[in-house]
This record gives sequence, C-alpha cells and structure tokens, in this order.
Amino acid sequence: MNAYSPPQDWETVDIAIIGSGFAGLCMAIKLKQAGLADFFIAEQADALGGTWRDNHYPGCACDVQSHVYSFSFAPNPNWSRQFAPQAEIRAYLEDCAQRFGLTPHLRLGMGLQRATFDEQRQRWALHFSNGRRVSARVLVSGMGGLSRPAIPQIPGLESFQGQRFHSQHWDHQYPLQGKRVAVIGTGASAIQFVPQIAPQVAQLALFQRTPPWILPKPDRTLSPAERWAFKHLPWTQKLVRSAIYWALESRVIAFAHRPRLMRLVQRMALRHLRRQVADPALRRSLTPDYTIGCKRILISNDYYPALSRRNVQVVTQDIARVEADGVVTADGVKHPADCIIFGTGFQATEPLPRGLLIGRGGVDIMDSWANGAHAYLGTCVPQFPNLFMIIGPNTGLGHNSMILMIEAQVEYILKALAQMRSQSLATLEVKAGVESLYNARLQQQLKGAIWSTGGCRSWYLDPRTGHNTTLWPGSTWRFRQATASFELKDYLNAGARHDAHPAPQHAPSHSHLHEAATDEKL
Repeated sequence: MNAYSPPQDWETVDIAIIGSGFAGLCMAIKLKQAGLADFFIAEQADALGGTWRDNHYPGCACDVQSHVYSFSFAPNPNWSRQFAPQAEIRAYLEDCAQRFGLTPHLRLGMGLQRATFDEQRQRWALHFSNGRRVSARVLVSGMGGLSRPAIPQIPGLESFQGQRFHSQHWDHQYPLQGKRVAVIGTGASAIQFVPQIAPQVAQLALFQRTPPWILPKPDRTLSPAERWAFKHLPWTQKLVRSAIYWALESRVIAFAHRPRLMRLVQRMALRHLRRQVADPALRRSLTPDYTIGCKRILISNDYYPALSRRNVQVVTQDIARVEADGVVTADGVKHPADCIIFGTGFQATEPLPRGLLIGRGGVDIMDSWANGAHAYLGTCVPQFPNLFMIIGPNTGLGHNSMILMIEAQVEYILKALAQMRSQSLATLEVKAGVESLYNARLQQQLKGAIWSTGGCRSWYLDPRTGHNTTLWPGSTWRFRQATASFELKDYLNAGARHDAHPAPQHAPSHSHLHEAATDEKL
C-alpha cells in the first residue's frame, strides 16, 4: 500500500495536538512513551505553557497545592511554596518539555484557525494561522475551557480614553503608580491581583456584582530541609502528595453529595471575613447571600485587608455605562478612572469560537452545542470522528487538581488509539445514543450538588439551559474508574484503515459507519 502523499502545499501527520499547556504536553509525553512519534503540538503563541503562559498578572499563582498540581509521573522537588506562583509553574512545563524530548514536536506561532473533518478521506483538514495546511488522522484538542476571556458588554466601553485590559492580557508596560483604577469583577484573578496593585495606585474602585466566598490560604514557603527530602528521598514527596490528594478529595462529599455539610465551611469563611474586615458596612458588602460552594470558593489572606485600605472602594451598584474618563453606576455616581482592568473570568460555557471545528456532515461544534456543551466522558462528541478533547465539557473540578482529570483522559485516549491500531480502524466516533444517555445521567447527578442548589448564578451553568456543563459531579477516582477501559461497542467505526488518500478536500461526503451494540457508562 502506498504511503499517503498530500499535495505540495499540504503537510501530513498522524496525530495533531492543539495547545501546549498541561493537557497538550501530557498527551505528547504519553504518546512518546507509547512509542508513537508521528505527532506535533501546535501552539498559537511563541512559547509553550497555555494558561500559565497567558496569565501573568501580579500575584498570579495556583489555588491548588503544588504537589498535586503537577504530573504524577514528573514530580517537582523544587517548588518554593505550598501554592506555586505562575513563573514556577510555567518553568515546570518548560522543563517537562525538555525532559521528555518534546521540543522537536513543538510548532510555535501556529494557531488553529479551522479544522474540518473530510469524510471521504477520513482525516482532519487543518488550517493554521501561519498559512500551513495539514492533513491529520487524529485531532486532539488541548485548548482547555478557560482560554477565551469574558469581557462584559457595557454601554460606552469603546469611548473610554484611558487604558483597559483583561487580567489574562496584563499590560506590564502601563505604570499603575498614582493612577485611578477601576477593577470590574471579583473572580479568582482579581482576588490575586487587587492586593498587589492596591498599594501602588492612587484610587481603586472595585466593582462587585456578587461577593465571593473566601477561605484562608494555607500557603507558606517550603523549607530547605523539605526540598532536600523531596529531591533525595522521593518517597517523602509521594507521601505528601497522597495526603494532600485525599484531603482535597474528601471535600467532594459536601460539594456533590451532602450539600448541607457546606454550612460548616461557610462558618469558617464568615469567621475569616470577621477577623479581617473591621468595618461593619464593608463586611456586609462582602458577605455573599448564597450557599458557599455554589460559585467557586476562593482562597486568600490579603484580599480583605486590601479592600480595607483608605484608597480602595468597593462599589456594589450596577454599572450603567462607561464614559471617556470613568465608570458611571446606576445611582448616577461617576467613578473617575485612568485605567479599567477586567477580572471577569472566561467564557467557560462557550469555550470555542464558531467556525473552528467542523465535523461530519459539515456540522459546526457550536451548533452541536446550541443547548450547551456536552461530550462523552468529556472527551468525544458525536459527528466528530477521531476528535478527542482534553478538559472537555463536565471535566472541571471544584475540589481537587485538574491534572488528575487530564491524566485520566489522556490514558483513555491512548486506549482508543490502541484499539484503532489493533483493529485497523480508520475512524472512531462515539454513538449519539451512548453520549446522550451518559450526559442525561450526569446532569441528573448534578441536580443534587451544591452548584445547582446553592442559590447563585455562576459561570458553571449554561445561561441558555441552566445546566452545569462545566463540572464533574463526583470524585477524581470515580472519573478514573469511568475512563479506565475503552469500550469499542460505544463507538461507530468506519471500515479498515487505509493510508493512501487523495488531497484533502472540503466538500463533505458520507462514509459508511458500522454500528455495534450500545453500552452505558457513567
């Protein structure tokens, strides 16, 4: 059989990985370890790192302990703190790429613009920002769910004459010293950067729609003795990692199964608020009116003290409009500003732009997700053969490290690829019925969780349906169990694999798909 020979201006690859954050690098490392070398990692930026490259605002750090926010197969004995700062996490990812020999597989400055599944040729036709066109048998998305900044549509925003930026695109060249700064949003990033900039600015107006619940952050510097032990006695770090993992994992009981237990956590948060905020009026403004855990719980030791500074004002009135030199609230008060910083998070329920992924029959994935994002095991979507998503719908966590979910999904994808090789399958596509039943059961489980019963409106919920399309409704070990085996009967599979293909085209055709018996998994 002749090898596939694309046209002169097309490249060919067996597996294309999109994104070079934790997800993309984990997939690449495991492919290499499995002896699969015909892949590349396409990264739109000029350096690897994903979230930890893009987010570099002052105070940026992980809110999960360092020892579990790293690959299980690549422990880092050199963390400086319990909760690693952004620079260390990015350096860790760069070290992993070097250590596991990924540099030759990296394609920097190569952002995916469009991926179309060609049914006739049973391959993905990929168009990239640098002009390259690639034909790939398998497409793995490591783009993540928190990569598209959410900027609120505020009347008059374009008329603002000062500087403005989102926390993900922090402008370090703009001097904040002595400036009047308006911070819109009180999400996880604002909790970290507000204490860093408050001492520098002349005035800071923090526009708060809903106050977050905040717990103390058990952070500290790791001692030289601890770091020596982690390096020379690796079992000590494994022991610490295991202890942290199970301590975090135990929290899922209250989040997903016994929401009433969150009252105990809420008392801890209220005590933290009382200890750090002396002003009764300010304390009232910072006290949430929903059950803790309904929104993401944040951790900080310096956020409340920052809001108690004389040059900081917490504004709870709705924003009416933005003018050339300030922000006007619904009560008619104008808050002068030289700079607007958005701490408004990301488009979690619409993680991909329209026109990016086009599947079988020419369907855009955003049309497939018209009533909310969904996927089988957060990984596979009907009508999208040979597409595997990492950190897809309903794989997010409210209680533990996302790296655990990433590793479980990567192992599942490896099993799928092994089946394709052993069975000589050209394509795999999850059955619509299997995926639908899986998600129906998943949503049923989510109904009893704190995220659905806590009485708040959060980014976890799709605004169109109210469904939680973001979080996994259980423990990480349960997800590992669900992804531990790959069942071929859950998938449509097309013909025998053939490696000789004509040039990629864009007009869809229809291949013959073979059904197997349905199965259920959740």
